[in-house]
Amino acid sequence: ALEAVFLAHIGFAAEYPGVPRIVFGELQRNEASASRHVVQNLLRQYGQRLQQWLAQGQAQGQVAPGTDLAAASALLVGMVQGLVMQSVLAGDAGLMRAQAPAAFALYRRAIAAQPVVPSCPDGEPA
Repeated sequence: ALEAVFLAHIGFAAEYPGVPRIVFGELQRNEASASRHVVQNLLRQYGQRLQQWLAQGQAQGQVAPGTDLAAASALLVGMVQGLVMQSVLAGDAGLMRAQAPAAFALYRRAIAAQPVVPSCPDGEPA
């Protein structure tokens, strides 16, 4: 579920590259604004939802016990933001889509209850 949400957000940002630019621009302003408040609330609610999904993953034995759920949530949001920023700097919205699967694979290995063994194209463990 987390991977689907992550890839959906990457897909949205790639499809509508102006949205992240507007959000980043608004968040750089020092003064409080209605749009800044909306973005802060969205990120807070999104982080809480991610933590709920991560907690469900722990309960199902998919997320390692003892994982700091707030940090894992922040890391997932940060991955989206980082990929978006790299894409904006490169002027290539497709870059984030290309890099997203590898970034999520690293994330999955970091939080997995059982070590995820990467495999080679022939199906053998790497």
